[in-house]
Amino acid sequence: MADPDHVLVVALGDPDDEDALAHALEAYPEVTVTLLSVVAPLDHRVSEGRVLERGDERLSAARDRADELRSSVEAPSRVAIEIREGPPAELVPPYVDRNGVDHVVVSGHDVSGIVRRLVGDGIPQLIAEGTDVPVTILE
Repeated sequence: MADPDHVLVVALGDPDDEDALAHALEAYPEVTVTLLSVVAPLDHRVSEGRVLERGDERLSAARDRADELRSSVEAPSRVAIEIREGPPAELVPPYVDRNGVDHVVVSGHDVSGIVRRLVGDGIPQLIAEGTDVPVTILE
């Protein structure tokens, strides 16, 4: 199997996101990697000004975390950043299809308990089941 042209690293807010990014860059040294930082959605039925403000803060925090992850690697210029809000298992497969992704890398450890309650268990496995490209799940 040939090396991919476009690798997507899915960052779920897990401490192991850094390992997933490092793995992708090491395994595919000639490829530009997209770091997709996924922010768990809030229940929009309770969306009042304060909740929406917190949502903006969460997106900003996800951007800051993604910037930190990119800065932590030897070749930050190889890492593009995308920030999206939504359930990861629903968000990643269409992103893969629309953006010509050939391979996905994601940490196998689920995110924090509060995020797990918002977006569900088994996120890495659901991502793998929803895509037609190879998915590396780092344990």
